Amino acid sequence: MYILILFDTKSGRTKDLAYLIAKGVDSYASHGITARLRCVAKVSAVCEAVEADIKDSGTPYVDIEDIQNCNGLALGSPTYFGNMSSHMKYFLEQTVPIWINGSLCDKPACVFTSSNSMHGGHESTLLSMMLPLMHHGMVMLGLPYFETNLRKTQTGGTPYGVSHYAHSDAISEDEKELAVFIGKRLAKTALKLN
Repeated sequence: MYILILFDTKSGRTKDLAYLIAKGVDSYASHGITARLRCVAKVSAVCEAVEADIKDSGTPYVDIEDIQNCNGLALGSPTYFGNMSSHMKYFLEQTVPIWINGSLCDKPACVFTSSNSMHGGHESTLLSMMLPLMHHGMVMLGLPYFETNLRKTQTGGTPYGVSHYAHSDAISEDEKELAVFIGKRLAKTALKLN
């Protein structure tokens, strides 16, 4: 069993959150579930420009089998005008065949984001990423208010999911705790639903 942690990143902060979520998921490895980190390929406006099928280094690119066979999903993207990146949206648009066969139905999912400004659209980005997952029939998990770091954070974090406000390069301690928490919650829920 694995939780797919799928992300796009520009400055590296969304990737940092992905690795923290993976840490939370992997804390349940003794129960038979682990994290699988994948990123989306960049989309070019130049039709002849394509990404290599296999990256030279870093997180591997996602393929349809990664998402089709996962037991849960954490989806992350930088915030662009209150929405997910075009790279993430392009990948999600390629999932129509697994939407039709219901491969993701009743599996848990969460979303996460990073923005360079306090009012960059964290929450609307999280909501925009939820929409295709809801069409897939996934069970959306947010951050409940009993998680104390959500109540005290002065940086990122919302009931809709983990977020990072990039006022500095570093992920805040509250943001770190929230990311690990949602990873644990995702793994625990996937085990219960399986």
